[in-house]
Amino acid sequence: MANPLIAVCQMTSTNDKEKNLQTVCELAKKAKSRSACIAFFPEACDYLADNKKDIVAMAQPLNGSTVASYKEIAKNNNIWLSLGGLHEALPDNEQHISNTHIIINSDGEIVGTYRKAHLFDMDNKNTGVRLMESDYVLPGNEIVPPVSTPVGKLGLSICYDMRFPELSLALRNMGAEILTYPSAFTYQTGAAHWEIILRARAIETQCYVIAAAQSGTHNKKRVSWGHAVIIDPWGTIVAQCSDKTDIAIAEIDLGLIQQIRDNMPCENHRRTDLYPKIGSLKGSF
Repeated sequence: MANPLIAVCQMTSTNDKEKNLQTVCELAKKAKSRSACIAFFPEACDYLADNKKDIVAMAQPLNGSTVASYKEIAKNNNIWLSLGGLHEALPDNEQHISNTHIIINSDGEIVGTYRKAHLFDMDNKNTGVRLMESDYVLPGNEIVPPVSTPVGKLGLSICYDMRFPELSLALRNMGAEILTYPSAFTYQTGAAHWEIILRARAIETQCYVIAAAQSGTHNKKRVSWGHAVIIDPWGTIVAQCSDKTDIAIAEIDLGLIQQIRDNMPCENHRRTDLYPKIGSLKGSF
């Protein structure tokens, strides 16, 4: 049997939720037309506002109309969707939201939910750059076990999480075959670190890495790097978008994962007598 195909998606979200939803719909249809069984969408695929007030006010719970629309897209196209991180409204909290990655199966059901653990906070007095995700987002406190899908076991993360190899190694030890990093990476850091970090996560875990991406100018304050990418467990880039709204397609070869792990059995060589086994305690941090 042929290996299953996946699609990594790239888009430029704005504060226009309807337009963003239409883009998700079109890219999902395109992915299905190219025989992908799952499409991966970037962080903030629901919207990207330019101020804290709107970011919080526009958020919806996971039983809201936006996620309901995503479920219909998945069901109507008979395709799985990775959507993250969505702006999830929280009950009894009008000041904060969660940055949440969900997996929807082809029947339109949510089968995985992860809330971003590492929040991107920068308050640099020297450069005047202040980006404080914790001003309006509550961090997640759980490593979610990998989700079984038609392409393999998905380990869920979001954007800034990629800078912390402990999380990726924990997911690997919990059985992940594919690591996902839906992102809205800033242009400057993306140009310097995007590819290097993602390839490192693939090499050290011997997993596929799939990083959907925001790209281009969202508003006067925000520009994203783009370059949505699929990387194999040897660290080779096998598919990548450029700087436009589009998809890239690649196959997932679970046999290749096993071959690489057999030929380079790093897990057999870890000195857990010197340091703890990351992920040996599943669940909460």
